[in-house]
Amino acid sequence: MKIHLTSVFVDDQAKALRFYTDVLGFVKKHDVPLGGTDRWLTVASPEEPEGTELLLEPSHHPAVKPYRDALVADGIPLAVFAVDDVRAEYERLRERGVRFTQEPLEMGPVTTAVFDDTCGNLIQIASQA
Repeated sequence: MKIHLTSVFVDDQAKALRFYTDVLGFVKKHDVPLGGTDRWLTVASPEEPEGTELLLEPSHHPAVKPYRDALVADGIPLAVFAVDDVRAEYERLRERGVRFTQEPLEMGPVTTAVFDDTCGNLIQIASQA
């Protein structure tokens, strides 16, 4: 068994797609209209285009807003993305205007940082020494 798809709830799929592709560097995998303005919209890592997909899921369900608000208020990331070098990625993303809520922090063999994805979520990046 392996993870094939996971999701993040987003307020605006078009805005999320721009952020996740143009800023973070993911590639669009699927973009299927679902009726109305919603789409089955996924991105993947360019390093593993056939790997795990991230669904940019509309946040219409009434449980989403209180859930995300509580996570953000407590500083809890919704997802964790692996990177080779947190400090280098932190600098690259800051140069692209990404707002971090936690600067790189070493915790034993792991270094993490947390940013706002502009779509209602905190996302953590992590690397191991």
